[in-house]
Amino acid sequence: MTNVEPRLSRGLRDLLPDQMLARQQMIDTIRGVYELYGFVPLNTPAIEFLDVLSGSAGQEAQQSIFRVSNPENEALGLRFDLTVPLARVIAQYRELPRPFRRYQVSPVWRADKPDKGRFREFTQFDLDSVGTESEIADTEIIAGMCDTLTALKVGPHLVRFSSRSILNLLLKFAGIDEQQSVDVFRVLDKLDKAGIEKVRLELMQGYKDESGDTIRGLGLSQEQVTRIERFLNVKADSRRDVVTRVRDLFSSVEGSKDLIDVVERISNHLYALGYGDDRVSLDLSIARGLAYYTGPVFEAILLDAPQFGSVFGGGRYDNLVMRFLGEAIPAVGASIGVDRLLAALTHLGKTGQQRSTARVLVTNMDPALAEDYLAMTWELRRAGIPTEFYIGTAKGPGKQLKYADQYEIPIALLYGSNEKTRGIVTVKDMTVGREKAKAVGDRKEWLAARPGQIAVPRGELVPAIQRLLGEIEKV
Repeated sequence: MTNVEPRLSRGLRDLLPDQMLARQQMIDTIRGVYELYGFVPLNTPAIEFLDVLSGSAGQEAQQSIFRVSNPENEALGLRFDLTVPLARVIAQYRELPRPFRRYQVSPVWRADKPDKGRFREFTQFDLDSVGTESEIADTEIIAGMCDTLTALKVGPHLVRFSSRSILNLLLKFAGIDEQQSVDVFRVLDKLDKAGIEKVRLELMQGYKDESGDTIRGLGLSQEQVTRIERFLNVKADSRRDVVTRVRDLFSSVEGSKDLIDVVERISNHLYALGYGDDRVSLDLSIARGLAYYTGPVFEAILLDAPQFGSVFGGGRYDNLVMRFLGEAIPAVGASIGVDRLLAALTHLGKTGQQRSTARVLVTNMDPALAEDYLAMTWELRRAGIPTEFYIGTAKGPGKQLKYADQYEIPIALLYGSNEKTRGIVTVKDMTVGREKAKAVGDRKEWLAARPGQIAVPRGELVPAIQRLLGEIEKV
């Protein structure tokens, strides 16, 4: 038989236990914030009909859809985000209460070019409010972004927001045809990553990137691009100052007052809730790449790891459900890129180092005492203490303790005939003298060294372990 080479397709990766534990901790923290806000869970299939996914998010998203097939030969695709399936759910289940405020954590797939912290399969964690036009819903999403990043202890971060409505005013101000809006916004969304020079070239004649690929230009004139740059230069440390300056710039553009008023109200709500300019900025260059956004848009960056780009973003998409129902249903939401954020936090050294769910390892020193070991294991488990009983092939204490060390299990129990006669259990705090424990070769050496080791009465095992875990977790 020919062996199959173990390998993964480009842009995919395995997540080993330490990565999964850090990921699960992150997801649990995010879920806690979303549920604090009263959002409810939803799940949708990974596969949707191709016409459901197509034509909703622009040409770039359209080209990134993974096509799949089923036995019925129906045209299907893997979802590229969680928002389009949500729109389908809203249209399909008309009885859902409105506003429908949901969260969802699920994998999505995009057949685009893998990059640092960017994968073809990745997990998004969304929160959305569907069925309300109130700008308080937008305010709530931005506040939720701030609170989530704070709960995750990501370090310095900034949520930036703007509005597609204001960008539509820019089209009028620069004399750009509305049919070019999606392409213009897509290019502006690259500003942070590509820089103003490349954005300027792509808006006009185009250029060749570092790999030699041709980036086609949009064909705008120098005057149009100059007006876009005047808009991009409307910046200030204060959201109030940005509002004032953009009012001045667009004073001659019809309808600008009402659209700018919406952004100002969101900003004022955020001020009233304590989200100042140090946490949320009004950055008019924010466009977001997906075509379905219609109003306020927002994204978050980590100030200590800006190279990872936006780790949390979204906006208002009032027309997305119209594709299914023929009527506009207002909606707003945001999505956190779990994998990109985890990659950034790993880079910053801010992810947890936990490698096991177990907090206690019961070592297997004497096969004749198997019933005693099982009794201790289930005693601890029934007290709510995650416990593993060692059932590997290593016989001596050294290798079993090394196993606990490899998985960073903080407590190990040693129990032999001597301990049974004395009515005690030897409890090893693995966080003390961890390096010494690795060198222990046999039981005599172990008993002589005793690093971080105590003896507790067998009948007091559970409260003793609970106390020791409490002390370890305080450190």
